[in-house]
Amino acid sequence: METIERLAAENAVVIFSMSSCCMCHAIKHLFAGMGVSPAIHELDEDPRGKDMELALTSLLGPSTASPVPTVFIGGKLIGSMDTVMSLHINGSLVPLLMEAGALWL
Repeated sequence: METIERLAAENAVVIFSMSSCCMCHAIKHLFAGMGVSPAIHELDEDPRGKDMELALTSLLGPSTASPVPTVFIGGKLIGSMDTVMSLHINGSLVPLLMEAGALWL
């Protein structure tokens, strides 16, 4: 859990991902299309990946089907794909990104 918190605080936007996950791919492209350069941690390519995956599962709760993608903005847990897409659709994502210093308009 400590590793997740440290990594999440190091950049304005942090995505925990799996390199072969289509939902992770979509969320990375969403941010790239907005001009945001998130720090991406591919759990399947990190020796600590399994431990981080368990920590993310614990953070997100048992009702979450998969711990990836998990997004942090400004060091705060935003959540998984559903939450990020909901924020994007209702117009709340851009203000969060601006507040975190990840996006300038």
